[in-house]
Amino acid sequence: MAPMSDRSPSSRPETQSESAPHRAGFACFVGRPNAGKSTLTNALVGTKVAITSNRPQTTRHTVRGIVHRPDAQLVLVDTPGLHKPRTLLGERLNDVVRTTWAEVDVIGFCLPADQKIGPGDRFIAKELADLKRTPKVAVVTKTDLVDSKALAEQLLAVDRLGRELGIEWAEIVPVSATAGEQVGLLADLLVPLLPEGPRLYPDGDLTDEPEQVMVAELIREAALEGVRDELPHSIAVVVEEMTPREGRPADRPLLDVHANVFIERPSQKGIVIGPGGSRLKEVGTRSRKQIEALLGTPVYLDLHVKVAKDWQRDPRQLRRLGF
Repeated sequence: MAPMSDRSPSSRPETQSESAPHRAGFACFVGRPNAGKSTLTNALVGTKVAITSNRPQTTRHTVRGIVHRPDAQLVLVDTPGLHKPRTLLGERLNDVVRTTWAEVDVIGFCLPADQKIGPGDRFIAKELADLKRTPKVAVVTKTDLVDSKALAEQLLAVDRLGRELGIEWAEIVPVSATAGEQVGLLADLLVPLLPEGPRLYPDGDLTDEPEQVMVAELIREAALEGVRDELPHSIAVVVEEMTPREGRPADRPLLDVHANVFIERPSQKGIVIGPGGSRLKEVGTRSRKQIEALLGTPVYLDLHVKVAKDWQRDPRQLRRLGF
């Protein structure tokens, strides 16, 4: 849920001139799963605050990335992709999406340039059409994957979609987050749609996500790589403990991170661990490097794989795993 703030004119910083008021607010990227929302969030913030994967439904937590500018503070709310739910977890993820839509100041609708507009896009667009007061920007993502002709056709298709459903796009912007193309322009176009007001977060803050949650997400991202198609939705990670190693010299600190990787069935355990523990070791090595980069300190990562039977459908297990 987006934090409440006082955005009255009297709360503006005194140094801000009346001709160029400071703006601050929340923007949300929406779209069907794997439309590039998390990658775009990371590109705008300039660092990794949301995990990415080539698997759909990777995002499970609402992660806020914060873009600091002299004239504005843009807080990006990264949500799961809206999808047809098959489990209780899926229903809860959709609830997160709709709640977020109702609270933000502007919505960016992400549509990949390399895929034709389909039923999933129309489903989301119809729901967006009901949000009459919230400005909407159409963001055509992954432009590096298509030529100029295909991109032009997709931009026209997005414009038609808006007219068919009664959505007046504030802007239609093509971007490539991976190539860094027009990412700055997108920020320039989002800022005027935010309300006037002071900063919502201190300078230097890039996210309000707790470190333990971010560490768990980095481990889960590493665990998603190279597994069978059906397995990613069965993986959850909980960081049980993060503590500095006692007795270490000040110039050689070490952070002990103990985490559990949960799967739903005993038969999945071997897939995650791999022959002779090789896969789990690879997951640990990859995620440890990311965690050290995030926290700026050497890390000892202790990973264990545990079974939480059918956790996606069990309310008690979902609560235990943080959903």
